Amino acid sequence: MYATIVKPLFDRLVAAVLLILTGPIILLVAGLMLLTNERKIWFIQLRPGFRGKPFKMIKFRTMTEALDPSGAPLPDHSRLTAIGKTIRKLSIDELPQLINVIKGEMSIIGPRPLLMEYMPLYNEQQNKRHLVRPGITGWAQINGRNTLTWSQKFSYDTWYVEHLSFWLDIKILFLTVGKVFKAEGVNSSPKETMEKFRGNS
Repeated sequence: MYATIVKPLFDRLVAAVLLILTGPIILLVAGLMLLTNERKIWFIQLRPGFRGKPFKMIKFRTMTEALDPSGAPLPDHSRLTAIGKTIRKLSIDELPQLINVIKGEMSIIGPRPLLMEYMPLYNEQQNKRHLVRPGITGWAQINGRNTLTWSQKFSYDTWYVEHLSFWLDIKILFLTVGKVFKAEGVNSSPKETMEKFRGNS
């Protein structure tokens, strides 16, 4: 009952309140990016949602589209903008996903939505992460975020799905607030994002 009825209502209520409270921050960041980020504010990408159904996830754009001479994207740390680095550290880039939550495409708490191209690479256990709606934050995020290996990340994601409860969501929500204020769990090396998942072989 919690997963099917209470959680969706809880998600929309929390998302609406957070959208009101963080509205000035969202508008400020959007204005700054309009002036400093080649007039590009949003990063919208197709991601797998509940039961793998694709949806358009929205974030603040934190990287440029700069290419090397061969036409390939430059490394993440070379494309990450100054404002992008700051809003990533504070997790402000995730705030637009509150709109995804209100639309019912995401949850406040759940496994982070990954790339569509990873879908055929999951084994049966890893694929359990799609039995719930993807979240803005989750069990993996408060236990390491970008510092985790793929094996660890999937282990945390599937553990969450198997132990889903109201009190677990409340715990993750409060721990997330603490992580954001301390700016913990984000990889501080030149590699600003996780390496691509290439399967289990």
